[in-house]
Amino acid sequence: MREPAFSIGIEEEYLLVDLDSMALAQAPEGLMEACAAELEKQVSPEFLQCQIEIGTKVCADINEAREDLKRLRSTVARCAKAYNLAPIAASCHPFGDWKNQHHTNKDRYNALQDALGGVVRRMLICGMHVHVGLDDDALRADLMGQMAYFLPHLLAMSTSSPFWQGEDTGLASYRISVFDNLPRTGLPPTFDNWSEYERSVQVLVDLGVIEDSSKIWWDLRPSHAFPTLETRIMDVQPRLEDTLTLAAINQCLMRMLWRLRVRNQRWRRYDPFLISENRWRAQRYGVSDGLIDFGRGEIVPMAELTEELISLVEEDAGILRCHRELEHSREIVAHGNATTRQRAVVAEAKAAGKDADGQMQAVVSHLVEAFHEGL
Repeated sequence: MREPAFSIGIEEEYLLVDLDSMALAQAPEGLMEACAAELEKQVSPEFLQCQIEIGTKVCADINEAREDLKRLRSTVARCAKAYNLAPIAASCHPFGDWKNQHHTNKDRYNALQDALGGVVRRMLICGMHVHVGLDDDALRADLMGQMAYFLPHLLAMSTSSPFWQGEDTGLASYRISVFDNLPRTGLPPTFDNWSEYERSVQVLVDLGVIEDSSKIWWDLRPSHAFPTLETRIMDVQPRLEDTLTLAAINQCLMRMLWRLRVRNQRWRRYDPFLISENRWRAQRYGVSDGLIDFGRGEIVPMAELTEELISLVEEDAGILRCHRELEHSREIVAHGNATTRQRAVVAEAKAAGKDADGQMQAVVSHLVEAFHEGL
């Protein structure tokens, strides 16, 4: 069987903040024009006017993705600074209020507002999406059902949204709670083949409920626009290197599953009911607690699960030349992820005598600095 390219593409959504107040700010028209002049179709407005989205080119490997993502982040940051603004890559603004935000006046977003009502108004959240090139529909259907098992692991490492409207939610990823209010979200259903997936989507298309599969927002889905599987469960990452690590893990896992398929093997598919319990644990705890290993029948610490994952895809990381990124996953788990770091900033600011508002502003300032790391 011919090996797929396993090409990679990364999409990130950013929030714009005022450099003086650290509050959310709308993207000026001139900022979007300046970004588009340099980045062309790789940058676009998002649903809310305080958001901006970027997407890498189709990259052959993680090193190519690194260079493109550095260029995209650097350009957005530089253009924003001209307006005394800065991008942050966290899935929730620590103290922003969704009621004070306005959606972008474009046909696509106006239609979403009409279709989804008050639910979509609360979407003051940002995510990252990783596309892995698989130019065979049967393969995409097969790998989607197996890859679902690893989605909670990716969410746990990626969590970056503990705060909502100035309060600690007690969750590592509050973004997931907000996003799950939309229809057609959550874990992907289990399909036996591509035809079954197509028939299910076509039911909703024929009814006029959706125009195409781009309005399906599962944690993992076959892309409507590209021959890829698109992983969507992850919070966006303040640090460039964390983004690249998560992207590399996605790429390696899909190659590992393809490798099993070539050998007439497969990863065991578990009922979404069981995987959803791990999804909740990842959303609640991030890397600070473990996930359920259903084979062993016990809760296993994230550090141990990460070692198992690295061993599982070591061969694939060698082929895909991303050992460096894979190794970085150990650091994320051992020293904490974005949620861990934001809570540490609050603790430090509180110890310094700052009030609640000052603590939240300190978190945003930290996120502004983190955005520039590695650029």
